[in-house]
Amino acid sequence: MQRVFIAFVLTVASSVALAAQNLSEEVRSFVKVDAPVVVLAHVRVIDGTGAAAREDQTVVISKGKIDSVSDASSASVPKDAQVIDLHGYSVIPGLVGMHDHMFYPMGNVVFGEMAFSFPRLYLAGGVTTIRTGGSLEPYTDLEIKKKIDAGGMPGPKIHVTGPYLEGAGSWALQMHQLNGPEDATKTVNFWLDQGVDNFKAYMFITPAELGAAVEAAHKRGAKVTGHLCSIGFREAAALGIDDLEHGLLVDTEFLPTKKPGQCPEEPENPNLIAKLDVNAGPLHEMILDLIKHHVAITSTLPVFEMGSFPGRPTIQKRVLEALSPDARSALLERRIRSSDASLMRQQYGSEVSPWPAAFKKELEFEHAFAQAGGLLLAGLDPTGMGGVIAGFGDQREVELLVEAGFTPLEAIHIATFNGAQYLGEADKIGTIAPGKQADLVVIKGDPAKKIEDIENVETVFKDGIGYDSAKLIESVHGVVGSR
Repeated sequence: MQRVFIAFVLTVASSVALAAQNLSEEVRSFVKVDAPVVVLAHVRVIDGTGAAAREDQTVVISKGKIDSVSDASSASVPKDAQVIDLHGYSVIPGLVGMHDHMFYPMGNVVFGEMAFSFPRLYLAGGVTTIRTGGSLEPYTDLEIKKKIDAGGMPGPKIHVTGPYLEGAGSWALQMHQLNGPEDATKTVNFWLDQGVDNFKAYMFITPAELGAAVEAAHKRGAKVTGHLCSIGFREAAALGIDDLEHGLLVDTEFLPTKKPGQCPEEPENPNLIAKLDVNAGPLHEMILDLIKHHVAITSTLPVFEMGSFPGRPTIQKRVLEALSPDARSALLERRIRSSDASLMRQQYGSEVSPWPAAFKKELEFEHAFAQAGGLLLAGLDPTGMGGVIAGFGDQREVELLVEAGFTPLEAIHIATFNGAQYLGEADKIGTIAPGKQADLVVIKGDPAKKIEDIENVETVFKDGIGYDSAKLIESVHGVVGSR
């Protein structure tokens, strides 16, 4: 039986490798580099381990994998290889996006699936692997994954998250509301049978439902993350959750009105959050408790930045060009409203928003969590006002990690290796080393010194095939928000 299983695994692996080379005409139109052996010569290697960048390196890619990494002066360049001179360029591992939805806010608490534009933008931004971090159309996400894996459409490798595990009272019209622990168990097992490989618990789930979902998922080797409101972080850790989304800004356990198993009427208190101490007291104890229970935290700083600061971030031209006319108008209108002094005074009793101070505390929390030994993951969460979109938002997340106090090398490590580690794929992706899959991002400049250079992506290699970032971005101009 074991020999049969091994043969099956090898057959599947061979089929996947063959499919990666058997690309449709549509996908081929974005391919920049495709040769049996490719040499990235005279390139700066930022390997994703957190180690210092290595100058003037030669990376040899063969049959979709990294064959060797060595000093350019002593490198052996295979005969008939396609050699690409990359003086002035850097190469990093493909980003591993851990909160990378396929949907976008359409207004009226409804979200639209960006099945056409988001896969292209994730890949264009250097994101070669994603976890969807919650699905509203899981069947669609599964079909997108199948088509990408078969070479039928451009996009990253996808870990599809099952439909949100939400409890009664949800505000979201597109979510099934669980009716108890048995329903949670049934839902988990059904979607594992359909092909998803992880789950996300949501705001109104009960402790009993979360405990049942975690137990069912763990029995079959799957993990559960959560964006919670009814359950605090420490209680979720005790129930066995594997990961928590967004960080401190959504943890309700510190709110004075919090009742067991219930989401507070006002689940956000930025003034209270800003006053918490990451180095002592309840928040520090929570950090240590999460680490003790091996619970990861997924950072989604871009979605909070977009909603926390009047006028920040500056909306980039490339974002506005990607949005459909309706989505662009809606975003700009929301930005204007967010900086309206009268609305600010009505909501907070002051014309000065309390959110910048709370956002700063979130940065401190994430840095303290990682420094204490916690596993910090990176994502973007393309929701909120609609100004955070696939690929571009993943790059902004890395920049904001640097603002949080991480070095550029540490931030890249979080956005590459840490995600791979959580997914159980650190032996295949997440760092640049011989034998690993050739999922690489070629960047003009040096993000080890200037993290903003991470936006200068020119070529993205996935399984050794190089895709043209500019062409992928151009193909979705005026589309995001519509499809």
